[in-house]
Amino acid sequence: MSILEMKVPSPGESITEVEIATWLVKDGDYVEKDQAIAEVDSDKATLELPAEASGIITLKAEEGDAVAVGQVVCLIDTSAAKPEGGASEASKPAEESKPTPAPAKVEAPVATTTYASGTASPAAKKILDEKNIDTTSIQGTGKDGRITKEDAVNAVPSMGTPTGGARGTERKKMSMLRRKVAERLVHAKNTTAMLTTFNEVNLTPVNKLRNEYKDAFKAKHGVGLGYMSFFTKAVTRALQLYPDVNSMIDGQEQISFDFCDISVAVSGPKGLMVPVVRSAELLSFRGVENEIKRLAIRARDGQITVDEMTGGTFTISNGGVFGSMLSTPIINPPQSGILGMHNIIERPIAVNGKVEIHPMMFVALSYDHRIIDGRESVGFLVAVKEALENPVELLMGNDIKKALEL
Repeated sequence: MSILEMKVPSPGESITEVEIATWLVKDGDYVEKDQAIAEVDSDKATLELPAEASGIITLKAEEGDAVAVGQVVCLIDTSAAKPEGGASEASKPAEESKPTPAPAKVEAPVATTTYASGTASPAAKKILDEKNIDTTSIQGTGKDGRITKEDAVNAVPSMGTPTGGARGTERKKMSMLRRKVAERLVHAKNTTAMLTTFNEVNLTPVNKLRNEYKDAFKAKHGVGLGYMSFFTKAVTRALQLYPDVNSMIDGQEQISFDFCDISVAVSGPKGLMVPVVRSAELLSFRGVENEIKRLAIRARDGQITVDEMTGGTFTISNGGVFGSMLSTPIINPPQSGILGMHNIIERPIAVNGKVEIHPMMFVALSYDHRIIDGRESVGFLVAVKEALENPVELLMGNDIKKALEL
């Protein structure tokens, strides 16, 4: 017999333990090499654990267990032969046995009720009538269940409280990723001087460009021309105009960046994840859309890595996809700013002295007031607004087809 000990690999720097989220196989199953046998949660991501060899597996940890990096979580008997039909011995059905005769039918005892069961004494019935309480709703404490005067005095009317229906509760442990997200959000709330400033954007120019070029863009590049590329390009432009927003605090020092690594909040099966679009200021519209699509698919499929979610300098969060109209996003530490997008609603606005209907979006910038002043925060958000309301000139250099690579 040859036994392989499978140990927890290190998902990334600074991670010392993970949590067994789900076993994808059962104890005694035959597994193939590189087959995903478990999902493990770290404080940054959910990752799959592949089998290091083929054989019969013996589990050494339970779901929900916190295990240290390098700890043995399962054993694989690599000398075991693959069962016929691909099923493990443990999963094969048991041999058929002779049917056993059904037990003789036993008549259930008939419940007997006495005259007193569920009835009330005359004094008790009078009190219940005055309280407008039905005798069937009272459990009597007298002999044979008889409702006594004391029962009636102590009875309390329901006051219309609904009865029946499901009233169950469920308690489950939060995943390590969810716990870490909660910890980071509370830390950001408690340790930063966070403020939020708001503005609104007329997305008519962006919608016109998307409607006119989205089909050609999709046919040429195999990806949609979405709002995120316009917002990402507008944000990287604004970050270069207001570099304090693209910085962070480290102790008593301020670190500023000459590149824009944009964290994009996406919803994954294990909750919110924030993969990073590296050097977004150098990417074209096609490059931004391709990278966001790639990262979103990896997050959705649980394949995102720790490295792909660390090192961002600024975050964009789009609550509008869930219908949010206005919110105050929380800074993603150690970053100093986050832009919140919201849903698009057609609203009447004044244009050149006339009322017109346009697709409008509220945008919010939450920022750390310790290093970003009002001038920078408001100026940054105005710069984002200006770029989105004049994308041809400010984001495309007055050459739409070149910017979209058509």
